[in-house]
Amino acid sequence: MTGPVSTMKSVSTGTPGKVAVQEIERPKAGPEDVVVRIRACGICGTDTFFVAAGGMPVSAEERPTVALGHEPAGEVVEVGHAVTDIAVGDHVVINPMTAPSGLIGTGGPLGGMREYLLVEQAVLGRTLQKVAAQVPFDVAALNEPMAVARHGVNRSEAGPGDKAVVFGAGPIGLGAAIWLKLRGAHVVVVDIVPEKLEKALSVSADAVINSSIEDVHQRLTELHGVATNALGAPRAGTDIYLDAAGAPQVIDTTVACAKWGARLVIVAVHKKPVDISGILRSELTILGSMGYPTELFEVTPDLADHWERFAKIISHRVPFTEVQHAFDLALTPGAADKVVVTFPDQAAG
Repeated sequence: MTGPVSTMKSVSTGTPGKVAVQEIERPKAGPEDVVVRIRACGICGTDTFFVAAGGMPVSAEERPTVALGHEPAGEVVEVGHAVTDIAVGDHVVINPMTAPSGLIGTGGPLGGMREYLLVEQAVLGRTLQKVAAQVPFDVAALNEPMAVARHGVNRSEAGPGDKAVVFGAGPIGLGAAIWLKLRGAHVVVVDIVPEKLEKALSVSADAVINSSIEDVHQRLTELHGVATNALGAPRAGTDIYLDAAGAPQVIDTTVACAKWGARLVIVAVHKKPVDISGILRSELTILGSMGYPTELFEVTPDLADHWERFAKIISHRVPFTEVQHAFDLALTPGAADKVVVTFPDQAAG
């Protein structure tokens, strides 16, 4: 008989554009820790940034290696003796921001794109959370990005009857559209890719606009009615604008469309100046949205309740044995929307 496997495979940055799969020591749980066998891990834009750069660019010369993956979901296989509310076999999602040794997958020594992950100082509701067993692991791995989307919607203070538009039908935009619908808002999604707009409708958006061929202001006015800005000029009746695209045109379009007192939530990153005078004319409220201060585990039960809808966000499920292909897809513009790496369903050794 052979003893327990003492090593595992872990993914980190390699040469620019490539990942490195390393054989490293499998972790063991300390008294306050648990070990999770990773069953799925999503690929985020942060991961692709590190991979494209060949590491974390801290200077022109240095590219320190980055352990990849901050969207993991898995099954608990080892529990420290001081941990009382987590058991072997529990399905869990993990908070990448609270590891004592450093951020998981974004600069700390641990990454979620590996066969086993040590969750240090495991505290239910802080470092990890149980997820219902009926939720497929690939969908559970959406917990972290869906928390980002949920924070944007929370910032908007959307409620029943609000009229909202989401720019960008990528994973965050689609997640925001779902959360807005679940709050009772009327939701329009704007993008330039027909396939993405079809997906937006499939996750229950009320309407879509292809901004490459349609006039966004005109269509929003048709869908949300006519209102005015502070000077009485006609504007669309949209209450909430949520930017998950990051294109400069989004800000320009919002300023041109916004009625008096409309709200714009920016989840995406912008580097160009905006039209301040247009903001004044609409008394537009602009809200930044960064990460998930309280939302990471707030979304977990709702993700479970609506997992079939969230599953539609995933465009590619790639086995861990083909992890370079998964990153190639994620790095290629237009090749994929949301890529999730899946790990084999086998007994823990």
